Amino acid sequence: MTRCAISSPASGRFAATIGAALAALAVLLLVGFTALAAELPALTGRVVDNAGIIDDATEAALTRKLADFEAKSSDQIVVATVPSLDGEEIEPYANRLFRAWKLGQAGEDNGVLLLVANNDRKM
Repeated sequence: MTRCAISSPASGRFAATIGAALAALAVLLLVGFTALAAELPALTGRVVDNAGIIDDATEAALTRKLADFEAKSSDQIVVATVPSLDGEEIEPYANRLFRAWKLGQAGEDNGVLLLVANNDRKM
């Protein structure tokens, strides 16, 4: 038996339409999942207390100690608190936060983030 493939301009347009629809669906899914991720706080200093659990005196003392440590070692440590991760696991949230804040020196691998999610009881 001989098989004959039939090709027409209509089948090419159909394939292109399906391809475009799949690409649009993929973009919508990626944007949707990103929107579900908890919002990241802005980097405002060595101590970012978005959960409001660190009193002013403790925050000032901690900021001084972290600055002194960075001056002596070049390692950069930031302490961050958030009220909740909004259902996100702490490790991916911390990784996103670390990358967004660009902690440490380029090429040195010397940044540290201590993250506390107070209401989720995660650290």
